[in-house]
Amino acid sequence: MRQEWAAKTLHTEVAYVPPFARVLDDTLPGLFRSNPETVVPNRTANPSLARSRSSSRAAAASAGRTGSDRAVRVLNVIVAGVGLVLTAPLFLLVAVLVKRSSAGPVFYTQPRVGLDRRTGPATPEQLSRRRFDAGGRIFKIYKFRTMTADSDRAGQVWASEQDPRITRVGRILRKYRLDELPQLWNVLRGDMNIVGPRPEQPEIFQELRREVMRYAHRQRVLPGITGWAQVNHSYDQSVDDVRTKVRYDLEYIDRRSVVEDVKIMARTLPVMIGRKGAI
Repeated sequence: MRQEWAAKTLHTEVAYVPPFARVLDDTLPGLFRSNPETVVPNRTANPSLARSRSSSRAAAASAGRTGSDRAVRVLNVIVAGVGLVLTAPLFLLVAVLVKRSSAGPVFYTQPRVGLDRRTGPATPEQLSRRRFDAGGRIFKIYKFRTMTADSDRAGQVWASEQDPRITRVGRILRKYRLDELPQLWNVLRGDMNIVGPRPEQPEIFQELRREVMRYAHRQRVLPGITGWAQVNHSYDQSVDDVRTKVRYDLEYIDRRSVVEDVKIMARTLPVMIGRKGAI
């Protein structure tokens, strides 16, 4: 069972060149509304007054949560934009090294499961219109290529420390997680935030949703480049690792705020330098 899951879990690389020439006209679609908080009505002799008070509190809670979500999104967009500017020389250096290390493109992309905007379970009418419930919006994630261009021929096999498909430059990029830098573009596009649960491939997502309790709850917020789970736990190697990370992800979602995102961003740099969990 564990070996079968691991065999399916490798993110096999598919070559792709991202459209960086496009204008940033889709920068802030991630300003989404979260689920209104559940409010328990007061037990009072006046049912109409109780309903009125309950509705007012629910509206206030929803407005407050929406404002917090917008502030978090703005923070992440600003950090991504500044990050792209500051790391532009590093982007160029890595691109040259990747291109010279092996034949193939500099970037590659994979489909990932993103934000689920539904505010509740799908109705029978919605399910009848939907051929397949992906669990969230499917988007393309960008990375620097770290494997040989024909690495997908081996199929989905778990990446080992001495995996021959990983190039010499790719091994360094993975150790310091520099292969994730192009995902700053995903943040500007509205696919991701800097901070959030890591997005998974659609097929693996479906399997984990069946095996790990509350796994799909991670999709209530935009996925991220880093997150509370990433700074507290290493890369996934088993379903138990995923269960541990889901607990961290749900903790983050419950207390998500601008301050929390800043704290996680600050803790990410030491994790990168320390090469925690890198292959």
